[in-house]
Amino acid sequence: MTKKKKLRKKPSVKKSRLQKLTSDLNTARSKFSRKIRRQAVELTDKNQQIKEGARQQVRSDEQITILTKAVESTSDGIFIIDAQLQDFHVIYANQAFQKMTGYAKTEIIGRNYFLFYGTNADYRIIDEIKQTILQGRVFHGEMFNFSKTGNKYWNLLRITPMRDTRGSVTHYIGIQTDVTLMRERDLELEEQREELLHVTRVGKLAEFVSSLAHEISQPLTAILSYAQAGLRMLGGKNPGLGEILTYIINDNHRAAEVIHRLRVLLKKNKPEIKSLDINALINETMLLMATDANVRNIFLKFEPESNLGLVRGDRIQLQQVLLNLISNSFDAMAGIKNSREILIHTACKNSGTVLVSVKDSGCGIPEENMPKLFTHFFTSKPDGLGMGLSISRSIIESHGGRLYMENNPAGGATFYFTIPVEKKEAL
Repeated sequence: MTKKKKLRKKPSVKKSRLQKLTSDLNTARSKFSRKIRRQAVELTDKNQQIKEGARQQVRSDEQITILTKAVESTSDGIFIIDAQLQDFHVIYANQAFQKMTGYAKTEIIGRNYFLFYGTNADYRIIDEIKQTILQGRVFHGEMFNFSKTGNKYWNLLRITPMRDTRGSVTHYIGIQTDVTLMRERDLELEEQREELLHVTRVGKLAEFVSSLAHEISQPLTAILSYAQAGLRMLGGKNPGLGEILTYIINDNHRAAEVIHRLRVLLKKNKPEIKSLDINALINETMLLMATDANVRNIFLKFEPESNLGLVRGDRIQLQQVLLNLISNSFDAMAGIKNSREILIHTACKNSGTVLVSVKDSGCGIPEENMPKLFTHFFTSKPDGLGMGLSISRSIIESHGGRLYMENNPAGGATFYFTIPVEKKEAL
């Protein structure tokens, strides 16, 4: 057999295959490099995101720490109730809440919030709170509470439902403020106001009875004189008429005795004279009249002059004068719609006298009424006694001062009174 000769591949074919293989390898390497670079970029981005997330987490932690410190350091009692449970479990309470209620944190967490109101709390209000928040509404109100030790305190409470993204109530956030001092101050001011009003009423009544007793004493004296004269003229000729005249005389004596006792009973006690800061006294009086001014929509304004000397006087009596003047100004502005303002001003009239003025924007005083304005029983009010200004003038004059008034050019009236400054003893 004839041997076949092996065919040799042409060198060009081998070279072509090698080039293709090289090209494919380069392409694959290029794709792989791009993929590596892309993944490296993605990895870098992920790393940056992780770092940024870590920084945000740190900031969030810092904010949470700040918020926690703020909540823990506030004077308001803050608490959180789990709304998913029916017995109003407390899951958080800050230090102020613990101090306010008298319970430790371990005694609060997990317990019914309403147990911390004490056994003597008004359960009608507690039921109102429950019904309000169970309906998903905000409760806001003031109530009387008892701490663990039985101490009473006034609590201004606000409970707000907290909802999730679906609108369902998950928790109740509560803030309660201890307003005991403020409430006690309000009660004290109200008691002081009632006391001063009572003193004013008693003072007016005393002046009225005193004047009335004086007026009645004269006809009683005349009746007594006539009855005694008639009895003498009868000379025992008409026993029946004499007996009647004797009854008249006896009843006259009894009436005179009643009037005498009234005078003794209503006799003014000796004033309690002390050193007083007139500006502070006016501020106290304005606090007493603030509620009445707000109800009447009247603006009370005080412009004190600083560095006034102390005056000597009876605090209650001087407040009685101020109350009467302010009350009169209220009445004078009853029919005024605009510019309802009362301005009280103090000034040093001279080295030894303080001048106090009470100016209103009311109707003023008619000229024909001015001469009798400070006399007993004169009044322009339908239900007035006509005693306030006469008593006020008597008080101011007993303090060595003067009370007078002037109509304002632009309307209204201004009442002035002066009080001597306390004399300093020479060293």
